[in-house]
Amino acid sequence: MSYKTILVHCDASPKAIHRLGVAVDLAQRHSAHLVGAFVQEPFNSPAFIEGGIAMDTLFAAYDKAANADREAAAAAFDKAIKGTHLSTEWRKTDGYIEEDLAVQARYADLVVLGQADPEAQIPTPADVPESVVLSSGRPALVVPHIGAPAQIGKTVMLCWNASRESARAAADALPLLQAAQKVIVLVIDPHPSAEGHGAEPGADVATWLARHGVKVTVQRDVAADTDVGDVILSRAADFDADLLVMGLYGHSRMREMVLGGASRTMLASMTVPVFIAH
Repeated sequence: MSYKTILVHCDASPKAIHRLGVAVDLAQRHSAHLVGAFVQEPFNSPAFIEGGIAMDTLFAAYDKAANADREAAAAAFDKAIKGTHLSTEWRKTDGYIEEDLAVQARYADLVVLGQADPEAQIPTPADVPESVVLSSGRPALVVPHIGAPAQIGKTVMLCWNASRESARAAADALPLLQAAQKVIVLVIDPHPSAEGHGAEPGADVATWLARHGVKVTVQRDVAADTDVGDVILSRAADFDADLLVMGLYGHSRMREMVLGGASRTMLASMTVPVFIAH
C-alpha cells in the first residue's frame, strides 16, 4: 500500500512552503503524482458601500489581489518541485476553498494542508482541515504554520482510543507507519472492554500493526484533569515524535465544538504535523 496521488493545497501564504516541502518529499518516497491545488474564492460584494466607492473599483481591487495570490501560489509550487522528477499537475479552480478541496480530495489518496495561521493575511478559512476531512472521506496531513522538517515520519505517535475514527486513521496512515523507525501507540485513560480496548488496552492494535511490519510499542497514560490534547502534545515532545496520527472528532462534532476536545486542541496547538482521518 502506498499513496499514488497526493493533493497539496497551495495559497499565497509564505508558510505554504512548509506544506509543499512535506508534500514533495512524500510524493518522492511513494512515487506519487503530486497535484498542486489553488482555489480562487469568488468576489463577494459588501452589503454596505461607503459613499463614492464604485462597485467596479472594488472588483478591480479584488481581481488584482486574486491574480497576485494565484501567481504567488503557482511560483511556490514551481519552486518546490524544481529539480525533482515527479509527475506533477497544477490546478486552478474557482469556488469556496473548503468545498472545492473536499471534492478534489476524493480523487486523491492523501491531501496535505496547512494549519490555520492567526497572522495570515490571506482568504483561506481557518477550518479547512476539519471541513475537508469530514466532507471528503479522505485523510489529511496537516502541517504546522510554524514549520516542519521536509522529511517526517521517523518517529510516529498513533493516538488510539479504540474508536471508529482512530481505526480509520491508523488504516489510512499505514504507509507512513510501516516506513517509520518507531511507532508509539498512545492510549490515554483506557478502560478494558471487550467492545473496544480489550483486556490490555493498546495490545490489539499493536498486534495488528506488527502483522503489517510496523515497529510498535504501547504507551498507556492518564490525563486526570488535564486536557487530552495537551497530554498528547506533551508525550509527543517526550518521545521526540515528528508525526502524530489521530482520528478526527471521536465524539459528535457539536460536542467537540462545545467542550473542546483533543481534535480542536491538536489542530490549534500542533507542534508537529498531524495526520487526521474521519
